Amino acid sequence: MTRLAICPGSFDPVTYGHLDIIQRGAKIFDQVIVAVFNNQSKAPLFNVEERINLLEQCTADLPNVSIDSSNGLLMDYARSKNAQAIIRGLRAVSDFEYEMQITSMNRKLNEDIETFFMMTNNQYSFLSSSIVKEVAKYKANVSDLVPNVVEAALEQKYN
Repeated sequence: MTRLAICPGSFDPVTYGHLDIIQRGAKIFDQVIVAVFNNQSKAPLFNVEERINLLEQCTADLPNVSIDSSNGLLMDYARSKNAQAIIRGLRAVSDFEYEMQITSMNRKLNEDIETFFMMTNNQYSFLSSSIVKEVAKYKANVSDLVPNVVEAALEQKYN
């Protein structure tokens, strides 16, 4: 049986913190689907197709990682893909309460799919897509926060 995990997020844009979780998840699971979801409470800078394209470029060296998107509930999506697990990254204690609420609801929706939390590498514990966008908007250097392809895409958006 293939161990399949879904790594969901908005990835607007993908950062080195996201890639750290994706790469580590790809070492544990046979297959990882990175699923782009739209967060209704956020106005995205990149559309879904752009985010998928950036993720595909950033994960091209990971043969067991594929990129997809969904507009529905995560657990419905995970069930449709026959996933056994959800991978979530935690940056700090402040993430835990929110993630615990989401996980509790997900277990209520489908108790057969487990959620695995991975602590983000310390060097990325402060990093979020929102912070990257804010810094990039003011033309600050983001090269140590995101891959080159994402840095170029941010420059294009903000010029």
